[in-house]
Amino acid sequence: MKDKTNEDSIKADNAMVKAPGTALAGAHDEVIRPGAGKLSQSAATSVGKERCRPLIFIGNDDGFRAGGLAALIDIASRYGDVVAVAPYEHQSGKSSAITVDTPLRVHCIKSSLHTMIYSVNGTPVDCAKLAFDRLLPRTPDLVLSGINHGYNSGNSVIYSGTMGVVFEGSFRGVPSIGFSYGDYMPDADFTPCVPVAEQIIKDALGGGIAKGVCLNVNIPKCDKVAGVKRVRSAVGYWKEEFEERVDPHGRVYYWLTGSYHNEEPDNPETDLYWLDRNYATIVPCRADQTAYDQL
Repeated sequence: MKDKTNEDSIKADNAMVKAPGTALAGAHDEVIRPGAGKLSQSAATSVGKERCRPLIFIGNDDGFRAGGLAALIDIASRYGDVVAVAPYEHQSGKSSAITVDTPLRVHCIKSSLHTMIYSVNGTPVDCAKLAFDRLLPRTPDLVLSGINHGYNSGNSVIYSGTMGVVFEGSFRGVPSIGFSYGDYMPDADFTPCVPVAEQIIKDALGGGIAKGVCLNVNIPKCDKVAGVKRVRSAVGYWKEEFEERVDPHGRVYYWLTGSYHNEEPDNPETDLYWLDRNYATIVPCRADQTAYDQL
């Protein structure tokens, strides 16, 4: 979920949709045909075929061209085979939305020995559901989402398409992690994210995530991350404001703006407190939102 007060983030979002991303390097564009089965692969790929190599599924909400997706694919490919399925267009703020009235179409963007990248004309969770049902050769060992261009801290986790993918993975019993970085720009440098993501991915593949739990990881924009804190989400809320504007044809429309109100900015138990101090944060989450203490 992006900070809607930042005009630069709006421009960045628009540019991200149009700009070619590094994830497309060496890509080809193949429409998946009827009867393709579980996975349309070229003969040159062995994704998911070697049981000794973990299979990692990656999604996002910034779209398949996003630099954050390319960065996460690069990191994850050091630890296993990767299948990435991402929206064709930018889908920030879509949470766990699904498409029920439009046909979904899959394009193979890249096929290599240990990596497959697809795009889908749907939401982040559409991509995840389609991957589990049709595109993955087997159940993945790990689900990753991101790296999001902008934080998903505080209660933004509720609105986040990045975390929608994570919750979908958790529903299916797979260890799942969302990564977000405090830089909204399409040309963001994700170098500070690498050591944080590497350690968390290694821990997760080693069984470091409890059953039914998923992780929301936020990484600050800084030269060097000071450390990692395992904390809870800050209590707060979005103060939405809808600006009334007029288009070139004289018709009135409304544009969502606003800001996030943090109700506990000085509380060291929260993610926003430590992000402001250049620490990465890990917030354990559950897809099950039942208030068990009220039963």
